[in-house]
Amino acid sequence: MSATEPTSPHVMNTYGRLPIALERGQGCRVWDTNGKAYLDGLGGIAVNTLGHNHPELVPALAEQLGRIIHSSNYYHVPGQETLAARLTALAGMTNAFFCCTGLEANEAAIKLARKFGHGKGIEKPQIVVYEHAFHGRSIATLSATGNPKIQAGFGPLLEGFIRVPLNDVDALKQATEGNPNVVAVMLETIQGEGGIHEMRADYLKQVRALCDANDWLMMIDEIQTGIGRTGKWFAHQWAGIVPDVMSLAKGLGSGVPVGAVLAGPKAADLFQPGNHGTTFGGNPLAMRAGIETLRIMEKDGLLDNAAKVGAHLKGALQAAFEGVAGVKEVRGQGLMLGIELDRPCGVLLGRACEAGLLFSVTADSVIRLVPPLILTVAEADEIVALLAPIVKAFLAEPAQ
Repeated sequence: MSATEPTSPHVMNTYGRLPIALERGQGCRVWDTNGKAYLDGLGGIAVNTLGHNHPELVPALAEQLGRIIHSSNYYHVPGQETLAARLTALAGMTNAFFCCTGLEANEAAIKLARKFGHGKGIEKPQIVVYEHAFHGRSIATLSATGNPKIQAGFGPLLEGFIRVPLNDVDALKQATEGNPNVVAVMLETIQGEGGIHEMRADYLKQVRALCDANDWLMMIDEIQTGIGRTGKWFAHQWAGIVPDVMSLAKGLGSGVPVGAVLAGPKAADLFQPGNHGTTFGGNPLAMRAGIETLRIMEKDGLLDNAAKVGAHLKGALQAAFEGVAGVKEVRGQGLMLGIELDRPCGVLLGRACEAGLLFSVTADSVIRLVPPLILTVAEADEIVALLAPIVKAFLAEPAQ
């Protein structure tokens, strides 16, 4: 079976899947249906925060399954109050709305920005977004995304977005100067799908100041970077700022689908009953997953682990690829790292699987590593030992 061949005639052919099916996992390792083991450098795409089959998470979820899975937002869900209180305390924000995915979280953020603008009498609110950005695949979030390849075939896209380059405050000022319709700036602290491009701390501070000066919402997409991945609860905290709106998902439930939008005082009261909603968002099972994930992370010191093991892994990768022709840069922070090559490298996915390593390729030429936050130094060294020879052999081949 080829990597692009659909696995079933009844399943839409929306994914270029590799020809393996994962059956079980333990810690940072997974096994396929043929019994072959893999070191998981992908973590379900930055989702499996606690790894696989965690000895505290699994019983907690089983206990919740025996109580109640879903009830509906017609009624109070105590877990929502508990998780919202914990997240807002960690973020220095005030309120939370729960959904199921990052896409939904970003849709809610866009709606908050528009409602904020309409509240100020702006009929056609505009949001500043970024080159290389990825915020989702719905029409609104696809319009905010900065990837023409995945936008192709889905026009007309939604209006109301102004696109600017990363880390260039002058470009941001020029793009918005004299425009009374701007209501928000929406950014990722580290662009995941865009190729592990980082927003500089000084730039984030400049954006915060510009939003304050112009009464704009600063909206940060922490879907991939949040929940400890960079060594702080949220990656923007390295810059010492607090956003007005923040979207979360991926690692928040350690594999159980859960998304959230956090809001500070400028945005916390914008939504009123009837303005926004969700059937599955904030269900008791998802809330228990989020509560337990945060509890276990704190108890086991996983923020420090992400920072320390991530720094070790980054250094080991830099050492392994130093002077290797074709390796442009190793970048990222904590356990969110990218290795940019000078050519498309999607073929490495299959080769790495054969060697027993899982990762992804993003932006065509960037190897992305986002393993579980329980990764050990020994496992980090194993990633390098498996990955380096595969990459070097690939780069030694004649360019296609």
